[in-house]
Amino acid sequence: MSTRREFLASGPAMSAAALLFADLKIAAAQQAAAPALASAAPHNSLDFGPFDSIRDYVQALDKHGLVLRVRDIDQDAYEGTALHYRLVERFGMYYAPCIVMENVKLDGKWHKGPIVWNHYGHWDTECIAFGIEPVRGDGIATYYKALQHCEQLLRKDGTYGTAPFQEVARDKSPCKEVVVTGDDIDITKFAFLQTNPADAGRYVNTGSVFTNDKELGKNFGTYRCQIKGPKMLGVNPEPGQGAYQAFMKARERGEKSVQISIALGQDPMTWVVSSSKLNRAKEDELLIVSYLRGKPLQVVKSETNDHRVPAHAEMIIEGEVPLDQPMKAEGPFGEMYGYLGEKKAENFWMNITAITHRKNPWIVNMLTGGGRGFPTAPLEQISVSTMKRFVPSVKMIHSPVEATGLTFVSFKKSKPGEALEVGKRIAQFVPIAKVVVMVDDDLEVLDRVQMMHAIGSRWQPQPATAIIPEARGMPLDPSLTKRPMTSKIVIDATRQWPEEGGPKEYRSLNRALLAEQAPEAFKLADAHWARHVGKWRPPSV
Repeated sequence: MSTRREFLASGPAMSAAALLFADLKIAAAQQAAAPALASAAPHNSLDFGPFDSIRDYVQALDKHGLVLRVRDIDQDAYEGTALHYRLVERFGMYYAPCIVMENVKLDGKWHKGPIVWNHYGHWDTECIAFGIEPVRGDGIATYYKALQHCEQLLRKDGTYGTAPFQEVARDKSPCKEVVVTGDDIDITKFAFLQTNPADAGRYVNTGSVFTNDKELGKNFGTYRCQIKGPKMLGVNPEPGQGAYQAFMKARERGEKSVQISIALGQDPMTWVVSSSKLNRAKEDELLIVSYLRGKPLQVVKSETNDHRVPAHAEMIIEGEVPLDQPMKAEGPFGEMYGYLGEKKAENFWMNITAITHRKNPWIVNMLTGGGRGFPTAPLEQISVSTMKRFVPSVKMIHSPVEATGLTFVSFKKSKPGEALEVGKRIAQFVPIAKVVVMVDDDLEVLDRVQMMHAIGSRWQPQPATAIIPEARGMPLDPSLTKRPMTSKIVIDATRQWPEEGGPKEYRSLNRALLAEQAPEAFKLADAHWARHVGKWRPPSV
């Protein structure tokens, strides 16, 4: 089995956080005209997969030892939420297992599951979602392996290509096994959870909302949907997101409603595209799903509208969003920063016109702000590739899921003051980057210990700090008072050169000196690992 260092030596070592460089991607697209889209994916050598359904994917997680099955969970007492937090506290956000609840208690009644939770939390899911074997026992190497795979899928212009999807008949579509219309519609009968006691109610929070605007084109994205009654759902796209733009465009044209479909229990690649922004304007995102899968995605027409949706999804909720009626209050809801969000006085909502689903559908839930929501490698690789066009000296970038607002950047400094210069550009471009920490390229930005050590040992607050009084931030940041504007800080935690006020001679790291002056030491320790360590594990693991 290859080690982390061996793997990093075999290919590019770069990483970025989800959503980190969406603005830079747009800027790059504006600089050059896009070439013609690829007609097929350049890969077809997956170790297993691609997965057609969430069921196939969870089965693969189970085979890799990443599933914790629990029998009875009392969600009226928020036992599931507390269990999730305890697992993260015990094992860490990047190593907690997927939870599969067999039965769950809601509003005093027991519902048969399974209810799936935290199914993209573990590092290994970055590879497994693509049908690639992870590097067992090494999450960071696994992540780089997924990034390398995504880099191979990128075209020369830094974007992913497209490949045809396959439309199948209704009788070949598991999501059509049960069709519910008219007076029989009741979304409250399904085991959708109220995740937090302070939430406004039960939510459908892992759906892909499909829209098709005559000006903007086709789109699907992930937005929380509050259950408001048997036939009514709130639909909450934030300003600037695809569905929000589609709704506003339709309203401007005087349209009275917009038809949408919501796919639930999607295959991994549909979920990745739904949770990211990987496409160009007006590009059908289902084509990108097929490309990333390396195999055509099977789709089927909705019952009450023309949306094509994943045929192997667990459930499809169809409906109309009225644009000529008053909007409704929505929230609060526990958000991505881990804080309770604001209650919205006005929000879009939909009348449900049909629900189609598998027999005994699986319900997928997410603890927003309490875990990793989706495989980020596809978005992060495209983001880093874009960033390197602007700053070629940047090596790796990472924004930790568990510390939203922090961004670590490693790069090779070539002149005095360059770290602050690059850091300020990133902070001004990227809304989520509120605290930008620049480090030398000898450090691993995915290693929290190394990052904290660099701040403590390489950073001098004066003069290696820059304050940006006002820049665009994330509207969901609970510390903001003038949304979406925020102040930002850039920390230069690189070794300070004498020209930057640093010491004439910067001491070397002890570990680096060990590798340099006693190069056989690690080989010796590795060779005798079994004899010295055996099956010993820390008590907490």
